[in-house]
Amino acid sequence: MAHVRLNISLEEELAKELDEIAKELGEKKSHIIRDALMYYFDYLDIKLAEKRLKDIEEGKEELIPLEDVKKMLGFE
Repeated sequence: MAHVRLNISLEEELAKELDEIAKELGEKKSHIIRDALMYYFDYLDIKLAEKRLKDIEEGKEELIPLEDVKKMLGFE
């Protein structure tokens, strides 16, 4: 997988905590940040799914039946 270099700014206390954790675990800070983002994105996936379900329940969105999707994709 390709890597992209990013520059970020952190509050001083957060940066210190990241340094301490990286030293204690013997890991690169970038790996810790990557893992933290992956966990956070999993959390956001759940939040998005809950929002979409709520939107469906409130009639703001509607589901497309599987048979209609198959027809749109040319599987029938």
